[in-house]
Amino acid sequence: MATFFGEVLSVYSRAVEEDDDDDEEEQDEEDQLILRELEDKRQVRVRWSPTIEQSPDSGHRLPCPHLLLAVGHNATRFVSVYFLSHGGWDAVGHVSLWNERTVHSEDTTCVLHRHRESHQVLVCQVDCFVAEDQLFQWTEQVLGSLDASQVTVLSDCPAAEYQSPQPLGPDPCLRSLHTSAWSEPICCPPVELPNLVSGLPAAVVSFCQLHNISAAVYQCYSDARSADSTTMDMFRPVVARLAQDLKVGIRGTVSCCGLSKVFCANSAPVLFLGL
Repeated sequence: MATFFGEVLSVYSRAVEEDDDDDEEEQDEEDQLILRELEDKRQVRVRWSPTIEQSPDSGHRLPCPHLLLAVGHNATRFVSVYFLSHGGWDAVGHVSLWNERTVHSEDTTCVLHRHRESHQVLVCQVDCFVAEDQLFQWTEQVLGSLDASQVTVLSDCPAAEYQSPQPLGPDPCLRSLHTSAWSEPICCPPVELPNLVSGLPAAVVSFCQLHNISAAVYQCYSDARSADSTTMDMFRPVVARLAQDLKVGIRGTVSCCGLSKVFCANSAPVLFLGL
């Protein structure tokens, strides 16, 4: 307001200030409620079947001497074609998550399958986007529920992300990274600096390094934008070595939708997590 002499004075009203404070407190409470609901929605959850013995839901860790994790289109397709297509699996649990890239709920729901005759290996397919803030959750929820002695990760990555003085050429290439506890032979060269392993494979190998678990990541760099038989064949030496170590005889190959499919002589001792 202005005085008689034209001087402008500031006007103070406690009523107006108290109303503003109340509005801010209500807004803060609404924001906090929305954040809590969003945080709860983004939680990674694992639900186990009550039919399995020593369910992790009851505080037990599921015995799993070897975990085979496939991340990406080619890696997951490779595991499906070479291991899982001959049937004989039982669903033992589900892993679900939600993030901004979720289109349908079934796209991010993992179904855990275990072979009816043997429980030696867990095979996990992850062909969806796992957000950065969900990587640690996913790793803790899945690996924390398992008593895994050895972990093998198959991952595919765009060739454009590979940094090298020499171009890769048209053929895909396979590189590896392993923890200090890994003692098995590696069937390809290591990841050269300054290249990095990122995403879920990096979270898994970091978890294994911290918990002194033997783990190795095999990352295939390829230009293929979809499932490609040439790219999938890059993982064959890894699987052959694993099959040999686990005494799973590979009987032969047959054609399936333009791809090669390997059948095992005996039922593969695999526990499978399908996404």
